[in-house]
Amino acid sequence: MHSPSQLSAAPATGRDAFWMPFTANRRFKSVSQPLFVEADGMYYVRDDGKRVLDGIAGLWCVNAGHRRTEIVDAIAHAAYRLDYASSFQMGHPLAFEYAEALLDTAPAGFGQVFFSNSGSEAVDTALKIALAYHRARGEGQRVRLIGRERSYHGVGFGGLSVAGIGGQRKAFGNLLPFVDHLPSTYDRSQMAFSRGQPAWGAHLAEDLVRRIALHDPSTIAAVIVEPIAGSTGVLVPPVGYLERLREICDAHGILLIFDEVISGFGRVGDTFAATRLNVTPDLITSAKGLTNGAVPMGATFVRAPVYEALMQGSIDSIEFSHGYTYSGHPLACAAGLAALQIYRRENLFERARGLEAHWEKAAHELASRRGVLDIRNFGLLAAIDLAPWPGAPGKRGYDAHRRCLEAGVLIRAAGDTMLLSPPLIVTPEQIDTLFATLADALDANADGASA
Repeated sequence: MHSPSQLSAAPATGRDAFWMPFTANRRFKSVSQPLFVEADGMYYVRDDGKRVLDGIAGLWCVNAGHRRTEIVDAIAHAAYRLDYASSFQMGHPLAFEYAEALLDTAPAGFGQVFFSNSGSEAVDTALKIALAYHRARGEGQRVRLIGRERSYHGVGFGGLSVAGIGGQRKAFGNLLPFVDHLPSTYDRSQMAFSRGQPAWGAHLAEDLVRRIALHDPSTIAAVIVEPIAGSTGVLVPPVGYLERLREICDAHGILLIFDEVISGFGRVGDTFAATRLNVTPDLITSAKGLTNGAVPMGATFVRAPVYEALMQGSIDSIEFSHGYTYSGHPLACAAGLAALQIYRRENLFERARGLEAHWEKAAHELASRRGVLDIRNFGLLAAIDLAPWPGAPGKRGYDAHRRCLEAGVLIRAAGDTMLLSPPLIVTPEQIDTLFATLADALDANADGASA
């Protein structure tokens, strides 16, 4: 066992103070990595002056493109007029205005929005609402939460507990009790190179019936899934799978939560995957595209009956003891309202759907490249699974990411899976550039000899 002082440290590069999230810090800081210093439209600008085509919308979030003037101006105006106001027993107009505007975009039946600061917080909020809902209805024994293998629900203890990516959970012990997981919907042997929703796999929803029989339905509060799993590699739900989850939850009084932090706000050609796939959950979590990534924000959408169940007791009592210092922050609300206006004025969600056929064709043209194991797509999302280099999992993906970046294109690597999700303003020509650059990067080092 080594003490912290005995562990090797990265060379001093002037960047040691910032402990970077989800980053191999020592690798990043051991060489002079370029930094992004500017952004506009579809492009970043590096500190060496080189422009980089953004193939991942920042991190699934800059849906309207970078540095939109309306959003910048709205943030500046809000900061000048009202830099901060708490939402605890007080409020400000923008929070109420933005909540109403968001409900206009939600599926029918949603009546309230609870603001937070990130997708992680939106998820933990949804889980707590589910538990509080059952308790308010006299079913406080419903404490069990069911997630799904290979799901990502942020980094809070609640979200991490219901998530199903083992590598992200193992360092943090037992996490929350009373949590179970459904199997992943992905089976490469049955659905490799599917375009859109795979035909195989609806039967996997029946595993929820088995979990219910094991635990007793009266103990289960909620099921949470990403309708389209993003960070784990764009896992698209099989035809009929989400519909069956909804049926099973309804039959047993279990709340269904859709985590749409990635899939929300145009990424799948509609406001939410719930509306695109015509399956309505009881709660929806969102973030990222809410403010076009300009200001941190999360939002949990709640169906009216869930909210109403908690509106009990004395009118002077706090019905739900939960919230954040920055819930409904004025700058975030201003950015969100401006982003919504852009989405609507430019018909960006419809535009994204119109690009789907071109996107799908360009993605699947990589199927013949050496080392490509699978390609999945839905909306303006795509994932390309690569065969790992022997004895070096993750290095092939990182090598492809690095080569694309040097060629002026930003594509994310999650292990040996390449992930693409550009701003919705992307052109067909830029789509071709993204996938052609990735193809060149894969061809340049197919066997890992020059890694």
